[in-house]
Amino acid sequence: MPQAVQFSEYGTSEVLKIAEVEPPIPGAGQVRLAVRAAGVNPIEWKILQGLMRELIPLEFPAGLGSDVAGVVEQIGPGVDGLAVGDEVLGTSSTPSYAQFALAESASLVRKPTALPWAVAGSLAAAGGTAWTVLDRLGISAGETLLIHAAAGGVGTFAAQIAVARGARVIGTASEGNHAYLRTIGVEPVAYGDGLADRVRSIAPHGVDAVLDASGRGEIPLSIELAGGPERVLTLVAFDAADTGIQVHLGGSNDVKALDEILELIEQGKLQVPIFRTYPLSEAAAAIEASRTGHVRGKIVLEVN
Repeated sequence: MPQAVQFSEYGTSEVLKIAEVEPPIPGAGQVRLAVRAAGVNPIEWKILQGLMRELIPLEFPAGLGSDVAGVVEQIGPGVDGLAVGDEVLGTSSTPSYAQFALAESASLVRKPTALPWAVAGSLAAAGGTAWTVLDRLGISAGETLLIHAAAGGVGTFAAQIAVARGARVIGTASEGNHAYLRTIGVEPVAYGDGLADRVRSIAPHGVDAVLDASGRGEIPLSIELAGGPERVLTLVAFDAADTGIQVHLGGSNDVKALDEILELIEQGKLQVPIFRTYPLSEAAAAIEASRTGHVRGKIVLEVN
């Protein structure tokens, strides 16, 4: 029988187990994928620990994962444009930490032949979120965007997409990530005390918009640098909503985001560094690596 990562109670990665499950049956508009790669995202260890239970209620046993890349193995009623054997990527409807997963056909795009499976399986959540929040911030050519945690998962995508759109990007990161950020067109600054002064030293008039993917308490100085809260958006500082900033709670299922990201990858304008891949049997180790928060690039489960 097919295998899937499951847990029957909230907790650390120790509650994860590999279970044998029945292969899911695609419904109307769905396909079943033989999963080849599943991206690991920070929200998944938060779900596992019960930190998201009010926003994402679960029925046990539960699984993890939504980023997926795989091969169409079965097609449900009403699916047009996909055939058994097609290689695709996108967002799954059932947990993607599994050998098989269901996905809405409308949430998938074809995988370019040359694109590695690990990269394909890591695009949807971080890339889709980056694309969506840049649109919400209204970033346009000639503007200056400040990204907190620019070397992180969403930050890396957002920085490169913004640069490709003609924006100037300033990114906060630890010193060890500064050289990397320069390679993707970002002007790095160290986070911590004195951050506002360091930003002003290279952007004397402040910035046009701020994306906070850090949650280290930078909201007040972000509002100051942006000249108000309207174009400050956070992915993590939910307790700052009363300041008037924008708060983004979810990802994005818009395949237009994936189309643009794949085009930028093909043009050489977007890099997707892979920090490490793990087999499905080591999902717990992958979750622990993600939980540390000190990785540069994507963590991916390679399946089948």
